[in-house]
Amino acid sequence: MIDKQTPAVGPTEGQPSLRRTPSQKRSRERVEHILSCATGLIEEKGSDAMRMSEVAETAGISIGSLYQYFPDKAAIVRTLAERYNAASRDCIASEFAKVTTLAELRSAFSALFDTYYDMFLAEPVMRDVWSAMQADRTLRKIELAESRANGRLLAETWARVQPETPRQRIDDAAFLIMHLGECTMRLAVSVDRPEGDRIVAAFKHMILREFVADATSEAASSIDIARGRP
Repeated sequence: MIDKQTPAVGPTEGQPSLRRTPSQKRSRERVEHILSCATGLIEEKGSDAMRMSEVAETAGISIGSLYQYFPDKAAIVRTLAERYNAASRDCIASEFAKVTTLAELRSAFSALFDTYYDMFLAEPVMRDVWSAMQADRTLRKIELAESRANGRLLAETWARVQPETPRQRIDDAAFLIMHLGECTMRLAVSVDRPEGDRIVAAFKHMILREFVADATSEAASSIDIARGRP
């Protein structure tokens, strides 16, 4: 599960999540309370149906006080998304830090994808926030930035265990793998569970076989050619 108290990552440039960054303990506690109330409303009725007036009423504050922190509903969704993303990225970084071989990378990637899938199945708010991001151009930029950030984590690990593979190929493939992984997850949680499980299994099989494993054979072929082997 993702810890809802995980600090938010920095917002995309030019698009602040919070209207003002709380520095006082009381203000930080108010922000947490607002987000907790918003999360409850999203879980109950979805982000599309949630209204700022409802958030203020549930939080027991005036609409003006709410707007002091969050200028609109998208800012609330954005903050929640940033927190989920930060927690996910920390989990990925922690697992990849333990990797020392290609086999361990394959195992870590597979386990992380399963964990991510379980989180989305267990957290309806995560699924709703993710869906809401698809309908907003600014929020979609967060998803793309997250794919790049997670891709860099994968690329750094991949390059560490397969230094003979061209780095540009690793960077491009890692970015693609992570972005396709998010798309696959969105599809998997949109269908019934048995089909979703098959989609996840098919994606992992495709990635582990065609991307990670293929990189090894490609690198080996390059070495053979360099050594004059057919």
